[in-house]
Amino acid sequence: MSDDVATLRNLTACEIAGKVARGECTARALAHAYLSFIEQSEPKLHAYLRWLPDSALSQADAIDRARDAGAPLGPLAGVPMALKDIFVTRGVETTCGSRVLSGWVPPYQGTHAARLEQAGAVLLGKLAMDEFAMGSSNENTPFEAVRNPWALDHVPGGSSGGSAAAVAARSCAFSLGTDTGGSIRQPASLCNVVGIKPTYGRVSRYGMIAFASSLDQAGPICQDVRDAARVLAVIAGHDPLDATSLDVPVPDYEAACARGCKGVRVGVHRAAMDLDGLDPEVRAAFERSLELLRDCGASLCDVELPHFSHAVATYYVLCTAEASSNLARYDGVRYGLRVQGGNLLDMYENTRAQGFGAEVKRRIMLGTFVLRKDSYQAYYGRAQRVRTLVARDYEAAFARCDVIASPTSPVPGFRVGERVDDPLAMYLSDVFTIGANLAGLPAMSLPGGFSRATHTRPRLPIGLQLCAPRLAEETLFAVGRSYEAATTWGQDIAPGARI
Repeated sequence: MSDDVATLRNLTACEIAGKVARGECTARALAHAYLSFIEQSEPKLHAYLRWLPDSALSQADAIDRARDAGAPLGPLAGVPMALKDIFVTRGVETTCGSRVLSGWVPPYQGTHAARLEQAGAVLLGKLAMDEFAMGSSNENTPFEAVRNPWALDHVPGGSSGGSAAAVAARSCAFSLGTDTGGSIRQPASLCNVVGIKPTYGRVSRYGMIAFASSLDQAGPICQDVRDAARVLAVIAGHDPLDATSLDVPVPDYEAACARGCKGVRVGVHRAAMDLDGLDPEVRAAFERSLELLRDCGASLCDVELPHFSHAVATYYVLCTAEASSNLARYDGVRYGLRVQGGNLLDMYENTRAQGFGAEVKRRIMLGTFVLRKDSYQAYYGRAQRVRTLVARDYEAAFARCDVIASPTSPVPGFRVGERVDDPLAMYLSDVFTIGANLAGLPAMSLPGGFSRATHTRPRLPIGLQLCAPRLAEETLFAVGRSYEAATTWGQDIAPGARI
């Protein structure tokens, strides 16, 4: 690969769109460069479930023809991107990382893919994920586990680990992930990239395969904050095909990036810093980040989130209940895998037994239990009431501050296989991120530093999370861009980007 091509791969999405629009490079050359790197790197990274050279080059050629003809180009014209395999793509196999959907080729285009295509983005392929978005490490998969570009024997986080790893490895300029309890932000933290979960309803869920419908949200994973602002502006907005889609205007997120954070009040829930399992280096990096925010003009204040300690348990009651309902449709009758049996019931049982992995089965069973008649009020009903209390905690906290800062993940990336037999430890990976999902709030993870390399652990990324009130994504972009400009961590290139 020439130095010129390698340089192009390190450009941000906004920079690429500008070069294509000005005719400084062709969309085809860009697509070819990324596809060549994917072919070279995938035997080690496993970020892609499938890549699409023919259709990607065809899309790129269409962009080049439009530019040469003087036609107006979209805001992401020629930008190579990839989608988590949870997003429905017409004519391209979509499995949600599961054998139960193997062979399913959707006959329609989801809203996310359609809007990105209309904006001129070039789809390189579909990205690996934890099966049905259930996991925090990308090890819950019947396929190859995704590797972290910063250390190939470490996990990239999950469930959008393929989305974060691909951006960190520069095998796409940006990606889309989904976030049910932190699955955009946690892998963004572990891979040293920017990830944002928007307000619930800000982005359509049409064409996004459901895990837990009241929690799932799509969002971008990018190299920097400005890229995230541009991509979110493309995919956000009302969609008549989704009843949960909010019919409210989409602000100019890129303009918000220039506002700075002078005078912004940053709330800190100090009690969370005493959490068991919080890595000392994560805590130290977080304290440094708070000082940087203060240097950027923000002020700090303490806030209380009284029900913080109940969020993880509440989340796992609710998400498993919704998963048990949503995944009932995968029975071998309509699409995907079908394993024959002696009768219809045998076919159902055989298909689901062979099609679902261990973690998906665990969550279906938990969800079925909490929805039983004799368990419903004790578990599901109580969890819904606690969810309301969590949302009220955030509402009270935002009366005192504009954003709430915390670590994104309590630990840097752990080794592949290290926690695979300890589901509880895995679930606690999302302790800082789950609250935003329960309350339906926007939250962003930013590169927040690195752990020190030792004889037992390599140098690994650490993330800073910012959470804002409902529909206040502009505040996240303003504060995030100001913080980003004061640091250099996001400019580091992962070793996996040079494979």
